[in-house]
Amino acid sequence: MIAAAALAFAVSAVSAAALARARVLPMDVPNPRSLHERPVPRTGGLAVLLGLAAGVLAGGLPSGGHAAWVAGAVAGAAAASFLDDVRGLAPAARLLVHALAAGAVVAGAGLAIPRLVVPFAGDVPLGALAAPLSVLALVWMANLYNFMDGMDGFAASMTILGAATFGVAFLRAGDGAGAAVAFCLAAAAAGFLLLNRPPARLFLGDVGAVPVGFLVGVLGLRGASRGAFDAALPLIAFAPFVVDATVTLLRRLARGERVWEPHRSHWYQRLVLAGLPPRRVLALEIACMASSGALALAWQRAGDGARAGIVLALVVLFFGVSRVVARAEARAR
Repeated sequence: MIAAAALAFAVSAVSAAALARARVLPMDVPNPRSLHERPVPRTGGLAVLLGLAAGVLAGGLPSGGHAAWVAGAVAGAAAASFLDDVRGLAPAARLLVHALAAGAVVAGAGLAIPRLVVPFAGDVPLGALAAPLSVLALVWMANLYNFMDGMDGFAASMTILGAATFGVAFLRAGDGAGAAVAFCLAAAAAGFLLLNRPPARLFLGDVGAVPVGFLVGVLGLRGASRGAFDAALPLIAFAPFVVDATVTLLRRLARGERVWEPHRSHWYQRLVLAGLPPRRVLALEIACMASSGALALAWQRAGDGARAGIVLALVVLFFGVSRVVARAEARAR
């Protein structure tokens, strides 16, 4: 497992360096809705995918028909996302590809959330809703990552800490294959971060953000469907992305905005626009990510009373983040 993760890191880092020097990649040119100030090559997410593939293949994990379904779905999502980076795709076409890939994983690999665990209420079986809700979860995670990939080092840092949290949770549950894939994903993201930390020399692009978000969702479904942890753990581990993206989406819907269009209204974007240096914003977000990961691991073994406390801690944490954003904007005004 350690050797596979080390290989994933090395292949990703070397690939990222090569891609950053390449002259043929599409460039992400600054526009009124971006945070960077100079053109930066995108499609750097190919390095993460290459690193992950190298680690998984070298480690011989996982194998079988289920892995083939997942690999095919990820490859399809990555191919469509690469095309989107190079030429652009209509939002409806992107969503259709994501839905087909998610359906293939849920139906072909049999990964679906069978139940929800509610504190003080116990297991709540999902029954016929298990498959459609699982497809929706995968589509949302793929797009959520794409929404949140808007600041140097942000998505890569979330992947490192979130996937590492998955790895520990899988190890606790005795799922070595799941842990190996999770740690390889974290290591591949770390290799990419060498070129993506502020100021970034390479961006993930859709070809990185969408498949990585999809893989995060797949790992969450694997853990929930095989009893390694319940469905709340992935939501807690990736709460810095889930909460920001969901709150922002609901606010934009309430204002009647076209939610599929680029914008700069996420919390992290608003902090940068309010004048905070990107490195400082990233440090704040990493602190939230580490806190969420620790709470997720605590959730895995906690009883009902402790889980209620964890929910309260999350509410306090992200209410605090929202107040930091509001105060920064007030000072800027």
